[in-house]
Amino acid sequence: MNETLLALASVALVAILIVVVVVLVRLSSIARDRDVATRDASDLRVRFETFAQGAAEHERDMRGDLATARKEQSDTAVALRKEVGDRLSELTRTVEQKLDGLRNDSARKLDEMRATVDEKLQATLEQRLGTSFKIVSDRLEQVHRGLGEMQALAVGVGDLKRVLANVKTRGGWGEVQLEALLCDVLTPSQYAKNVQTHPESRERVEFAIRTPGQMSDGTPCWVPIDAKFPLQDWERLQEALERADIGAADAARKALCDFLRLQAKSIREKYIRPPYTTDFAILFLPTEALYAEMLSRVGFVDGLQREFRVVLTGPMTLAALLNSLQMGFRTLAIEQRSSEVWRILGQVKAEFSKFGDILARTRKKLEEATNTIDEARGKSTTIERRLKDVETLPEPEVAQLFDETLAPYTLPGLPDEK
Repeated sequence: MNETLLALASVALVAILIVVVVVLVRLSSIARDRDVATRDASDLRVRFETFAQGAAEHERDMRGDLATARKEQSDTAVALRKEVGDRLSELTRTVEQKLDGLRNDSARKLDEMRATVDEKLQATLEQRLGTSFKIVSDRLEQVHRGLGEMQALAVGVGDLKRVLANVKTRGGWGEVQLEALLCDVLTPSQYAKNVQTHPESRERVEFAIRTPGQMSDGTPCWVPIDAKFPLQDWERLQEALERADIGAADAARKALCDFLRLQAKSIREKYIRPPYTTDFAILFLPTEALYAEMLSRVGFVDGLQREFRVVLTGPMTLAALLNSLQMGFRTLAIEQRSSEVWRILGQVKAEFSKFGDILARTRKKLEEATNTIDEARGKSTTIERRLKDVETLPEPEVAQLFDETLAPYTLPGLPDEK
């Protein structure tokens, strides 16, 4: 066992020796490497110092070159600035001279243009002002006249309003307008005023249209026409519409309807008397606005026609109705005159046959006269042929001969021709 331990100790000692040898070798290698590194570091330091010295010299050279270049550049810039300044000064002087000349020319031309423009503007301004003042004076005169007319119109409207405040006057105004329409459309024989529609009635309608037909006793058949103008109710309606008062407007419309319905009933009871009148009458409203308002009431106009046999009309509607009635009257008159026309045509036919006989006799007489003229022309030709050999006298002798020959046959009291 001791041998084993000795062997192991020997092996361990050998291993330790080997390790020590390896360590020594490594240490020597490291020392060599350190020496090499030291030498390399020394060389690197020397190289770095040399490079630093070269870099410092290069920097000094560059700084010198830069200083020299900066100085040269500064000198060049100074020279260039001086040259540019000189050229700019010269250019400025040239431009100022040109501008002074241009300014003087422009000022002179502007003065000439200003004088011309001032002269033309003065003439145009005077002309325009004269025309404008004339127009303004004319307009002011027209306005003055218009104001006078408006004042007169306002006075007339006030007078008309005071006149129309009377119920009788309002009715008279409607009658005047109705009479004007009748005069424009119908002849005086086709209508009458204040007509008694029934022989036994004392009521008289304002106007009535005479129809072409007549009764057995010769009494004409009339179309009664009455004019009404409810001015107060109409004014209340307009005032309510201006105030946008719906309740007051409806009340005014109802009052208008009641008034016209009452008047239609009165017309039916007083004036409609068949066969002395037609079975209907006409109620005339003197304004189109009032008629349009009544026409807008649904069923009101038709109700008056059905219930009271009264036709509601305005100025335009009445004119159209009168024109249609007049055309109907003309058609009826033509039908009544047709027999008379045929009789006149028969008489014309008989007279025309007599006229043909007269023309035949006239033609015969004309032929006889033509034959006589032809015979006279033949004899004249024969006389001229036989007088060819007779010598022609000079004109003075012919004139003297005719004067001496015709002197005994001259009518007394006639002046001698010279």
